[in-house]
Amino acid sequence: MVNVAVLGYGTVGSGIVEVIKTNQELINKRVGDELNIKYVLDLREFPGDIIENILVHDYDVILNDPEVNIVAEAMGGVEPAYTFAKKAIESGKNFCTSNKELVAKHGPELVELAKKNSVNFLFEASVGGGIPIIRPINESLTPDDVVEVVGILNGTTNYILTKMAKEGSDFDTVLRRAQELGYAEKNPEADVEGYDACRKIAILASLVTGKYVDFEDITTEGITKITDVDFKYAAVLGLSIKIFGKFKVKDGKYFAQVCPVMIDKSHPLYSVEDVKNGILVRGNMVGDVMFYGSGAGKLPTASAVVSDIIEEARHLNETINIIWSDEKLNLSDIKDSECRFFVRVKNTDKDAIEGNFGEVEFINLGEIDDEIGFITRSMSEETFAQIAEKMDNIITRIRVEG
Repeated sequence: MVNVAVLGYGTVGSGIVEVIKTNQELINKRVGDELNIKYVLDLREFPGDIIENILVHDYDVILNDPEVNIVAEAMGGVEPAYTFAKKAIESGKNFCTSNKELVAKHGPELVELAKKNSVNFLFEASVGGGIPIIRPINESLTPDDVVEVVGILNGTTNYILTKMAKEGSDFDTVLRRAQELGYAEKNPEADVEGYDACRKIAILASLVTGKYVDFEDITTEGITKITDVDFKYAAVLGLSIKIFGKFKVKDGKYFAQVCPVMIDKSHPLYSVEDVKNGILVRGNMVGDVMFYGSGAGKLPTASAVVSDIIEEARHLNETINIIWSDEKLNLSDIKDSECRFFVRVKNTDKDAIEGNFGEVEFINLGEIDDEIGFITRSMSEETFAQIAEKMDNIITRIRVEG
């Protein structure tokens, strides 16, 4: 028998229990042994729930029980998750988590600690919810030099942008609806400002390079400045507005960024809508590989955690090799990266625009008298910033991919 302790009985934690109970027979076959949930840790009481008799409030009960083989964390936040992870690993227990904050901040340390203690620290559910992405990078794509990872990594922001595009609604209206539906938190800052996607692309960039990409070094821009007017221009152009987490290797330089982008129908992520996530990985041998599915939600995320539990149950006496050192990867300044820009300016004329930006593609929206929209030629972020600094009439700008 393989005994598991689940930390936290919220959305994901209760989902872990549900997945295991629902698919118990199938999971036992895939483990090659009986998988048993011995404890659930939570500060609350759950009278009448199926976990009532295995509920504990003191982590030491789990830590001091030698029969517990695997600890699955679904609490969120850096603390006490970090302390719990260290103690479990040091006591010889395998640990897995859906916690991207924990993984982004302490991933390399916990991976190394697990190796020293001949156990595993796995985190499939920390990026992409139910989408398998961590294990494919660690196992299936190992022959390749991964030169680019780009993804729609947050279901909340993708839902908001999708509804703004389809319904012509403004940001605040769609955000309120997302909160009512449970897609957005009461405080949605981590999602709408891009911080959630930033941590996720930092984890993916770390795994493809084997070094530590500090999420605090990644230039991050959210979607709060995107308006319904931007979508009117996008519709005329046949483009879609998304928010990407991006990591790219070019000419020996490493770039990482989270920002809104405009993409056309030829882009593999163009049709990823609503709360779905999509991740494109580009290897120098395999080419483009696409991962698509539910990037959040109770059962999809819980399914990914249980996949880690199964993997750890299969490797109780050996450490799965994950290459992630604490050596920091030095990211290049994003000012050196290049793209085209969609720009809206007010109270000006086309001659003034071309005098600053050179040749541009003007967009005829036909319904706004006091502004002009256009797309620039490809230029560096630094060049754009220098031009923009000379102008005081720019309403907005969005990067254009492809």
